[in-house]
Parts: sequence; C-alpha cells; structure tokens
Amino acid sequence: MVFVMQQTNINILSTRPLDEALVAEAKNKGIIIDEVSFIETEPIQSIEVQQEVEQALLQLTTVVFTSMNAVEAVVTIKNEQQPNWKIYCIGNTTRQLVKKYFGEESIVGTANSATELAERIVEEANTDELIFFCGDQRRAELPDIVRQNEIEVTEIVVYQTIALPQKIKKEYSGILFFSPSAAESFFRSNKINNQTILFAIGNTTAIEIKKYTNNQIIISDEPGKDNLVKQMIKYFGDA
Repeated sequence: MVFVMQQTNINILSTRPLDEALVAEAKNKGIIIDEVSFIETEPIQSIEVQQEVEQALLQLTTVVFTSMNAVEAVVTIKNEQQPNWKIYCIGNTTRQLVKKYFGEESIVGTANSATELAERIVEEANTDELIFFCGDQRRAELPDIVRQNEIEVTEIVVYQTIALPQKIKKEYSGILFFSPSAAESFFRSNKINNQTILFAIGNTTAIEIKKYTNNQIIISDEPGKDNLVKQMIKYFGDA
C-alpha cells in the first residue's frame, strides 16, 4: 500500500496590501498570504501645511524623504512645479517615487535606513540647513543626528498615520511587518504563539516588535517591501 502525504499550505499574514504577482508567486509554492491593513496613512490637507510646502518649493535647498507617503503628499501640492532641490532619500520604493516625480538628477544620496541616511548627510551635504518632509509618527534618529552636527532641520509634517487595530482569529506560520506603527497596532489587539516567525522590513520595525514578543525576527536584507516578501517565500519554500 502506498501512502501519499498531503501537503499542507503555509499561512502567512501581511500587515499591509501586497502586489498581486507576489501573492500569486507565494501561492504557487504552497504559501497562502492573507492581507490585513493595521494602519492607514493620509495626507494632511491643511492651509498651513500647503503654505509650508509651497514655500519650500520656491527654495534652492536640501530636502529629505524617508517615506513614500511623504513623497506622495508633497506631490499632491507641487502639481507641475519642479523645485530646485537636492534630495536625500531612503530605500527602494521611496527612491523610485522621488525619481518619478522630481527626476533622478535631483537625488544626491540614498541609504537603507534613516540612521545611515543621516550619517551620509552629515558627511556629504555641504549645507547648514535642510527640510525634512515626514509623518506625524516620524522616528527621531535622522533629525537628532543631523542637528547634533549643527545642521538646522525644518520638519514639515505632510501626512498622518492612523492605527487600525483588529483581532486576528487565525494562527499564522509567519507575519510580515512593514513599519513600527503597524507592529504597534497589531500587538495592541493580538498575541501570537511562540512558533510564529516574524519578518521586519528594517531594524526600527524589528526593535518595535521586540517590545511585544521574543519570537524569532528575520530582518529584510535589502530595502523594499517586495524584497521582504521574497525573503519570506524563500524561508518557507526552503523549509
């Protein structure tokens, strides 16, 4: 008699929506991804913010983006105007958006984390002031490091992050986290078993996760949400 072992799908939770092609790629390898958003972001549409951004658009200055949400929020105000900015930005997705809307020639430096980017600005930027477009829950590392090196930072908060905590009723082999705020929102309403593998897009997200659990955390070896998903697929595909 021949016994055929039935393959069981691996269930993964992504705490933000993903590209359909990646979800399909995972499914082909027996990995089923549920997509549940634990935060949402929206541009701040106040007269004050609009005026701050419009004023910045007129300046020849150094600008920093550490979030795709900040880029998109500024783009809604700038319309067709092309400012004369020297731009430092983080990661892959944010860099691609800056390239799309401001031109590749505007990018003078990139890094994989806010801390690395701050250190690069301190080392390279021939300026004593810069504008940092950020969200209402921005991390302190970049502005702190830059200010400690006597560079004045003007922070313009252009988007807000809204927590969407909700109870998960299913157990997962792995969970994907793409921001500290999503991790905080998830653990506000959920506990996980000790075997669940957690995937973090960067060190700051991993640090936030460690506040709530001692589970194994795998940190993305490259910036970008797609890379984190592919790393998860490789991990469970090789398991």
